[in-house]
Amino acid sequence: MPTLVREVREALSGTSLAYEVIAVDDGSVDDTFEVLARLRGEDPRLKVIRFSRNFGQTAALAAGFAHATGGVIVSLDGDLQNDPADIPRLLAKLEQGYDLVTGWKRRRRDPLRRVLASKLFNASARLLSNLRLRDLNSGFKIMRREVAHEIPLYGELHRFMPLLAHWRGFRVGEVAVEHRVRPYGKSKYGWGRAFRGAMDLITVAFLSRFRRRPAHFFGLLGTVLGGAGVLVVLYVLWLRLAYGNIQNRHPLLIGGVVLIVVGVQVFTTGLLGELLAEAQDRRELHYAVRKKLG
Repeated sequence: MPTLVREVREALSGTSLAYEVIAVDDGSVDDTFEVLARLRGEDPRLKVIRFSRNFGQTAALAAGFAHATGGVIVSLDGDLQNDPADIPRLLAKLEQGYDLVTGWKRRRRDPLRRVLASKLFNASARLLSNLRLRDLNSGFKIMRREVAHEIPLYGELHRFMPLLAHWRGFRVGEVAVEHRVRPYGKSKYGWGRAFRGAMDLITVAFLSRFRRRPAHFFGLLGTVLGGAGVLVVLYVLWLRLAYGNIQNRHPLLIGGVVLIVVGVQVFTTGLLGELLAEAQDRRELHYAVRKKLG
């Protein structure tokens, strides 16, 4: 941690920017907090937040965002794999009109299993969205304050901040950054986490696209299932009329009826979802503010 704080100071020392550094101690069991307290005594620009226990990266980022006072916020992990010297480059990209810029690790210094898992996750994200980022999961980001406050963070949604910002109408970009070998500790990222990330991605995609219009999703799915069931039943009915029997197509008939029933149920679920969404919309309005003057 002292190395990271020192590198951040060095990266910003050549600029005229006023800044603060917020370190979140996510329930560490070593002397991290004592070290941070000492560093805080040396530099009042350092703020320290200590959790009562480990709550995870999303909670740590949410706490940092809530206590940040600047108009621009940078997030980076404390494992020293990201180089703070790239912060000015991210800031320069942000000033080109972007609202959030993520650091793309051009050459990853990670074990092969983590690299492959990350590639799978990013490929899934590109498949389910129109956002063509090469490293959606990068922890090295810079964003305007409005973006950090508009995006709800819970569970593990910190991975999807660029995607959530994009779906809210913010302009998202990326910049190639350096990636260093992790000097301490061991990464917990692997295939299991990549799979959970893919499931979270599907959930986020559904909530972002169909939260206010669930009938569009369930209605289409119900129509497809019910339509397939009707076609099957009509085929069996044609057999009955043409040949006088359904020629041992009883399982097919049962399958068609099941498809119709399931289709009707799914379609009805969409209508119920619309009622719930309308009730929610009446209680609160949803919009995202890009800029505010005065």
